[in-house]
Amino acid sequence: MIFILIYIALVIVRPQDYPQLGDGTLPLLTGTLAVAAGAWLVAGRKTFAQPQYPLLFAFLIVTMISILVNGWAGGAIEQAADFAPTVIAFVLLANALTTPRRMIVTMQVFVLCSCVLALHGVLQVQNGIGWTGMPLVQDDGRIQYVGIFSDPNDLGLLFVAVLPMAFHLARRGGMLGLVRLTWLAAAALLLYGVYLTNSRGALLAVASMIGVWLWLRRGVITAMVVGGGGLALMQMLPSRLQDLDAAEESAAGRIDAWYEGLQMFQSQPLFGVGAHNFTEHNYLTAHNSFVLVLAETGIVGYTVWLAFVGYGFRMMLALCRYAPADADASTADAWRAEREAGVTLLVSLAGFFTAAFFLSRSYVIVLYLFAAMVVAQYTQSRERFPGLPEFRLGDDLARWGMLSVGSIALLYLVVRVLL
Repeated sequence: MIFILIYIALVIVRPQDYPQLGDGTLPLLTGTLAVAAGAWLVAGRKTFAQPQYPLLFAFLIVTMISILVNGWAGGAIEQAADFAPTVIAFVLLANALTTPRRMIVTMQVFVLCSCVLALHGVLQVQNGIGWTGMPLVQDDGRIQYVGIFSDPNDLGLLFVAVLPMAFHLARRGGMLGLVRLTWLAAAALLLYGVYLTNSRGALLAVASMIGVWLWLRRGVITAMVVGGGGLALMQMLPSRLQDLDAAEESAAGRIDAWYEGLQMFQSQPLFGVGAHNFTEHNYLTAHNSFVLVLAETGIVGYTVWLAFVGYGFRMMLALCRYAPADADASTADAWRAEREAGVTLLVSLAGFFTAAFFLSRSYVIVLYLFAAMVVAQYTQSRERFPGLPEFRLGDDLARWGMLSVGSIALLYLVVRVLL
């Protein structure tokens, strides 16, 4: 657990990418992950009970095949070396989070590390440059970080996804209210960080998270009214959200990229044009995580990846909707804590994938770390409340095939309308 937490901190804060510490070749991530894997191998408890485990292994194989069938055997080996650490990190984190306390500590690490990046952005705005040596984006003054967060949109996506965790931590109280105040301050800092990234996808994600939270708490009508009003208020802010129009240059470029991605899928429907090969066929990346997987890995990879993502939403929805039968006072309190964790992770997923719909982040490590938290939470909850439904991949193969085809048709329809 200790080493996987250090790994998460290194993934987010990324001191190995600071120019003061070298050229980004320090093997901090690899070394920490290797030590964590070694500790897990000698640990007593291991589980692969949830369907996400075989799906992620299958996705790794499909990405390799997608490159191989396009004529590059060496690329398949490179893909294995590139994506295997992500698979390992998913397994380690999902297996490490065996208690509610460990889940809380992991959320704390995510929030605190993300606040470091937000503080870096505040200093960038004040001084024009952060302690990493990264300046503001020259074109529009947006904040950025180093490594995988050098794009303001990636920063916004991270801040959005951990924001519900900060609010969840603030519910716990303690120390005469200082704990609550600390986590609320962290949430405010993350919200300010979202604003400084000026990412339209991140701002839309905040609106979607508000809508999902209200839907779970107050019903769909309240969610639609308040969520729509919140989005209207956001559009009044001095931000790029005011330019949200399909005809605007940036948005038009993304829609064109979606169209090209669908054309790639049509040309190679089974295994796609190969993982990481999108820009070999179009000058822009897909700017859509779903289109990217579909274009690069075809219907096979897309169905596997969609099932991996979809099970996370299904698990957290099941957790939010379940009510233990004949619960006494102590059981009711325990279940309330389980449900609150489920609501938090469901809202985080909603925010992440709202932003990811406008970004090519299908393979990014942050996605799979969040997925591991979801798997761990549901595994824990089923152990404490066996009445929760069990998800079996074998029972859902037809379901995911139909959903895959239906979502592809929807993507075609959306692109056609926007074009």
